Amino acid sequence: MSYHFSKIVDCDFSTAIAKVTEELKKQSFGIVTEIDMSETLKNKLNVDFRKYKILGACNPNFAYRALQLEDKIGTMLPCNIVVQEIERDKIEVSAVDPTASMMAIKNDELAQMAMEVRSSLKTVIDNL
Repeated sequence: MSYHFSKIVDCDFSTAIAKVTEELKKQSFGIVTEIDMSETLKNKLNVDFRKYKILGACNPNFAYRALQLEDKIGTMLPCNIVVQEIERDKIEVSAVDPTASMMAIKNDELAQMAMEVRSSLKTVIDNL
């Protein structure tokens, strides 16, 4: 089982970020964290790295339900979406597959909810 699903889109990096954000909103997700890895690596290690952002997406309804089922599930929240430049105007967008990460937790209700989250995130990627 893969731990992610991905799609390559033909646009510039900032347009890809905007498209991902819009598609996430359609699925009731918001961006709660944004990590610019190229900037972080430049600042911390003084190395150049391709455009690479990690967007932490959260659907409050799913998060609340998950927290009610497992009090330490926050260690796996939010759902990460990676947007990275493969080449000029070729951007790969990858989303975590929550069913893969939830396999470690023995909770049937949580596993069912992970399928719902997976479906929403897969829709986001498919609609790009």
